[in-house]
This record gives sequence, C-alpha cells and structure tokens, in this order.
Amino acid sequence: MPRLSLLHTARSNILVFETVRRQMRLDGVMLHHRVRADLLAAAERPGAAVAPVLRRTASELRILAAGADAVLLTCSTLGPAAVLAQEAARVPVLRVDQALANEAVRRGGKVVVLCAAGATIAPTRALFEHAALLTGAEIEVRLVPGAWERFRAGDNAGYLALAAEAADLAGREGPATVALAQASMAGAAKLCREAVPLTSPAVGLAAAIAAAQGGRPS
Repeated sequence: MPRLSLLHTARSNILVFETVRRQMRLDGVMLHHRVRADLLAAAERPGAAVAPVLRRTASELRILAAGADAVLLTCSTLGPAAVLAQEAARVPVLRVDQALANEAVRRGGKVVVLCAAGATIAPTRALFEHAALLTGAEIEVRLVPGAWERFRAGDNAGYLALAAEAADLAGREGPATVALAQASMAGAAKLCREAVPLTSPAVGLAAAIAAAQGGRPS
C-alpha cells in the first residue's frame, strides 16, 4: 500500500487531491497532507529572494520523505525545490507539474500553458521548455488576468470560471494543447465548453504512485 506525502501551499488542494484519489479508485493509496501556505507567501513577497524559500521548502519535503514511499510537491511556484530535496531524500520527491509537462509536450506542436499566479510563470516556463526539448513542442505560457486575486479572496467559483474562459480562448485560436499549470486550477476543466485542457492532479498522483512502487532511488 503506497504511502504518499503531499506538500501543499493552499489548504484547498487537499480536497482537490482527495477527490482525484476517489475518482481514480485508489482506495489502497494513503495520502498524508501537509499545508505550508507561509512558503508561498514568502516567495510571493515583493522583492523576496526565492532561493532561501526553495531551501526551506526542500527541507520540509525531506522531513515528509521520512515517513513516505514518495513525496509530491503540489505548488508550481516552488516546484524547483523538489530537485533540491531529492539530493538528500531516500524516496522519490516529485513536483506535480512535471508529469503534466511531459504529457503536454508528448505530441509536439503548440502548447499553451495557463498560470493563475504571476510567481508561477518563471518556474513553469522553465519546466515546460525543458520537457519540450525532447519533442520540439512550442511553449507559450500565459497568465490568466485576475484569477489569482479571485483565489486569494476565496472566490473559487470565480477563479475557476476565469481559468476556463482562458482555456476556451486558447482552444479557439487553433490546434494546440492547453495545460492548466497549477493544481488548484483543475476544476476549471469541467467548465470548459471548447477546450479539453490537461490538468496536473491526476497525472501527478499517478506519477508519484509509479515512483513509489518502483522502489527507492539509489
């Protein structure tokens, strides 16, 4: 029975991943959730140095690794911390959007990646462009205007509606794969009328389970 520890920076992501676990019928998978909203807040602070926040996040990930078969970081803004944590962790440490990036670029062509938080753009672009080196996919990263303000205000319905609207717009522009970069945006997929965007929770969870069952890295 795989034991996965998930590090979130938004408490609402607990429900997102528990819902996906039920939908995937992963009754034998144990999820342990840890929420550290302060880490994202520190990274988003104007003028803040990101490197120290990534080190703190990596430290938290290593702590979670002590009692798990794999660890999943669900915050895209802090995604690079997973690589730092893996250097000293005895179990796989994954970022949820890595599997999303791999899937999005698989068929090549144009990939429109939608972000809600401005702080997520740089690490997301780096992740997707690196994944695209293998397939030649063309990456365009866009910010969904006003979405993060809605999320911060607790207006989840408005947040998801804006994300869905942006996804449909990208879908109307021509043949492209549309990806919702942040796990918190996943619920927008079912609101879309024209696009069928890729989301990270299901593919990220599947990747973590596969890594956990594949054994501990050397």
